[in-house]
Amino acid sequence: MLIAQYFVEFIFYSFLGWLWESFYCTLKERRWQDRGFLFGPVCPIYGASVVTASVLFRFVPVVSSPDLPLWEMFLICMAGSAVAEFGTSWVLEKRFHARWWDYSNIPLNIQGRICLPVSLAFGAVGVVIVKFLLPLMAQAHTAFPALGYEGLALGFAILFGADFALTEASLSALLTEIESLHSEFNEKAENTVERITQAPKRLEENLEERKKRIAAAAARHASGLSSGSRRMLRNIVAFRPAPGIPARRLAGMNAGEHLKEALRRIEEKKAEDERNKKG
Repeated sequence: MLIAQYFVEFIFYSFLGWLWESFYCTLKERRWQDRGFLFGPVCPIYGASVVTASVLFRFVPVVSSPDLPLWEMFLICMAGSAVAEFGTSWVLEKRFHARWWDYSNIPLNIQGRICLPVSLAFGAVGVVIVKFLLPLMAQAHTAFPALGYEGLALGFAILFGADFALTEASLSALLTEIESLHSEFNEKAENTVERITQAPKRLEENLEERKKRIAAAAARHASGLSSGSRRMLRNIVAFRPAPGIPARRLAGMNAGEHLKEALRRIEEKKAEDERNKKG
């Protein structure tokens, strides 16, 4: 019963996190943004973080006291959010060589994965959740039958598992293709570097030519992407090279970035055509 209850909470808080991310990014970009790593309307990092806070402030004696000072609660929430963000970013980058957020342009960041201003904001939101949202959820539990939780948990588990498997398979296939394209052109660039070390101008011309070729290939590929793959590319902030690829082979030659740029141009052209039709 308790496991089913927490899993339902996990899905609920993940959905709230998706709503917040999509709403914020929509306002920022001034067009609809379907945020999240998965295809479904959930951001698991939010669900996992809130459920962890619920367990922590309920069962751990040191912090479960109602007399716990707000500043201590704030520090716990801030530190917990930082650990969750850093860990999730690191795992996703190691698995998919991509980042879904990057704070490199924000002061006081660590590897662009976390930054002090965002952690402070999450700490404040965490206090609000612990003080107000979690007690409301506790009251709601008493009015909902145990069998209902088990049924919801089973249904959500099936949907979440299918969504995760589909996302994993689709993203792995997409990134495998990107890496293949990336490796092909970078291998040629590396061979060019080794052969023409005494001719900088010619080398520069060869690299520029390969940049154009990979951009053209990315444009052709982007036009055939599925709607799901396009959504993945929109939500990925930046691609990172696989381990072992020298940095000098990557300048201007990142296939994933070229693919994102090609997709952006295609969608801008489509939007412009639609505006012209209406006009």
